[in-house]
Amino acid sequence: MKIAVLGAGMVGRTMALDLSARHDVTSFDLSPVNLHRLQERNREIKTAIADLSAFSSYSDWLSPFELVVLAVPGFMGYRALEAVIDCGKNVVDISFFPEDALQLDLLAKKRGVTAITDCGVAPGMSNLIVGRYNETMEVDRFECYVGGLPKIRRKPFEYKAPFSPIDVIEEYTRPARLKENGHIVVRPALSERSYMDFGEIGTLEAFNTDGLRSLLFTMPHIPNLKEQTLRYPGHVDLIIALQQGGFFDETPVDINGVSMRPIDFSSKILFREWKLGEEEEEFTIMRVIVEGMKGGKPERVEYNMLDRYDAATKTSSMSRTTGYTCTAAAELVAGGLFVEKGVFPPELVGKQEACFDFVLNYLKQRGVMWTKW
Repeated sequence: MKIAVLGAGMVGRTMALDLSARHDVTSFDLSPVNLHRLQERNREIKTAIADLSAFSSYSDWLSPFELVVLAVPGFMGYRALEAVIDCGKNVVDISFFPEDALQLDLLAKKRGVTAITDCGVAPGMSNLIVGRYNETMEVDRFECYVGGLPKIRRKPFEYKAPFSPIDVIEEYTRPARLKENGHIVVRPALSERSYMDFGEIGTLEAFNTDGLRSLLFTMPHIPNLKEQTLRYPGHVDLIIALQQGGFFDETPVDINGVSMRPIDFSSKILFREWKLGEEEEEFTIMRVIVEGMKGGKPERVEYNMLDRYDAATKTSSMSRTTGYTCTAAAELVAGGLFVEKGVFPPELVGKQEACFDFVLNYLKQRGVMWTKW
């Protein structure tokens, strides 16, 4: 199958390489450096330099392709998804954008398109899990804890970002929506901090972030929904200090005659501090808990995942856990296992047992191991 991968960043490259083993893949990106890094790994992958914010050009670029995989920055994700759907192309997307992708459902149905959205690790695998168990039990509670962290802890932040620091800052500042006792509530990001033990990794701090997204609307019958981010202890205090000190403010300030937003300055500094090296060891850790009733008895299901940087392939764990979940979904579409038309967040895919099992097995074959407790 001819597949276009839009975006050749860290995760986009991983997905292009994975899909190229079975498909004719072309990678699109504005950065020649990103495309060069990809071709160094596999010269059979075709590349095209393209400004992916030129949405009106999508119809020309994508006409030869049967399937599109989207891996663009969040700020342009919604419009990119809309443009791909409008071209009548099936699409699987990992872009984390603030808009509601379900608003494109009618357009996707009209164009006869299958669109699977938010298909990474979280959102992504977490949604697949709750979608599957929602079919077999009366779910009362869903909790997800997830984080990507460097193996070597370096002060002060003890953190490295596998994606743009501005997206991380957005995660730290956007209010978090949760579901409690049947009601959607809003809590400040970074709030309700707790400490959790993760065996060989040790103690991590968990805190609220706005990661539930579509689950708030596709699973309205589940009364309790929560997602929290994981970091090394002490990270939250540093971020709160920056936030309260005005470093994330968007109102410009004058610096020797130059107008600058503090958040832009902070992003530049944090990009240097948080930049993940191409071969830097890191890991992704995740715990998903689903509780409810089954056959009149209490039921609790827990899935855990710990994935580390793969030195053999020089692939980060965040690329593996995010990218391979997305390429698994792409194979669901390419192989005709999931053929419904419209926009489908992963929980609406995972409800089908065959699809859920396929994704878990696909990840297992690539060394991303999910353990059910």
